Amino acid sequence: MHYFQYRNNEMFCEDVPVQAIARQVGTPFYLYSHATLTRHFNAFNDAFGGLDRLVCFSAKANTSLAVLKLLANLGSGLDIVSGGELFRGLKAGFSPDRIVYSGVGKRVDEIDFALETGILMFNVESLEELELIQMRAEALRKKARVSIRVNPDVDPKTHPYISTGLKKNKFGIDTESAISAYQRASRMSHISVVGIDCHIGSQITEIQPFEDALKSLKNLIQRLGNMGIPIRHLDMGGGLGITYREESPPHPIDYARAIAHVLGDLKIQLILEPGRVIVGNAGILVARVLYRKKGLAKEFVITDAAMNDLMRPILYNAYHEAMPVVRAEGESFTADIVGPICETGDFLAQDRLIPPVQSGDLLALMSAGAYGFVMSSNYCSRLRAAEVMVKGDQFVVVKDRETYADLIAGESIPDFL
Repeated sequence: MHYFQYRNNEMFCEDVPVQAIARQVGTPFYLYSHATLTRHFNAFNDAFGGLDRLVCFSAKANTSLAVLKLLANLGSGLDIVSGGELFRGLKAGFSPDRIVYSGVGKRVDEIDFALETGILMFNVESLEELELIQMRAEALRKKARVSIRVNPDVDPKTHPYISTGLKKNKFGIDTESAISAYQRASRMSHISVVGIDCHIGSQITEIQPFEDALKSLKNLIQRLGNMGIPIRHLDMGGGLGITYREESPPHPIDYARAIAHVLGDLKIQLILEPGRVIVGNAGILVARVLYRKKGLAKEFVITDAAMNDLMRPILYNAYHEAMPVVRAEGESFTADIVGPICETGDFLAQDRLIPPVQSGDLLALMSAGAYGFVMSSNYCSRLRAAEVMVKGDQFVVVKDRETYADLIAGESIPDFL
């Protein structure tokens, strides 16, 4: 459930009319609902009640400081994949011992930052990374807590670009190689083996792939225990999908019940890394219609939001429902919703039956809270959108719209030009 609802044909975010925000802030802008974020995190976390667990929000889904601060206040941990996300997480108030560092390409400076900070653990993705963390921990006189990311070769049945648990993917280490990696790690002077990690993909709408992966991990944990390598943390990653159109993802309660069933009496702390399921339907992108254009083959609705604002449609052929902020009388029509960028791939929707809209109307692109603003860019020197959060009957701009001066901040023209 989310808190973007119509009242007398006008869309509200909680108790604030969306068009009132547009009048003050301008368009395009991302809009987040405090109540939806709170509801989604609590529903997910509470679903695992009775289990020793740490829910670590996946920062890559949305790194707005306001969103991160809200989740930190609710008791969330944080899953990060870069030094920048660690910096943001600390600024938002996350305790270092509730931060897990994932990702295949950690740089030396990022590893040092995490070691100095004292994060809960690194999810190690290769033997070379393990050796580097050992070397940096020794140099800094730290003890690095690590888990090893195991690739269970499980098909998550999702888009190939967001599948991460197959043997052909760049992520993790195969099960047998992981055994030798754990043995190697256990002998390292500045490494403390504390966990095991697995992440099989994103926008997964079936429970079975999670169960298959967990069964493989449970077997590996038992094998490691027999070798004298105890595992305290089991990081199951994230990946639970949401409804964009007609998907029917499992409810967190059903997901948790399945996980608990496979875990059985295994005594271990479960770490979960939800991202999209928390923020996806808690945010929308609001754009203004600039023009309607009728071509020989199809009709176009041209908006002031473009592919640089919302990459998912062109990158994944993703569906975002387009809703009028104010419903009007008239017939729906089929059109492409496109932006101003000089690319045929600059579309937000294709061949979409949409309600009647005209120049000046506002459109809401739904389910844009995850991988929306974080993937935006300045392509064509376009200003990145503002971000707004609503709580009850008030709203706050939590990130200003960029200015032209922001576009060239940090740039210089060399003297020889």
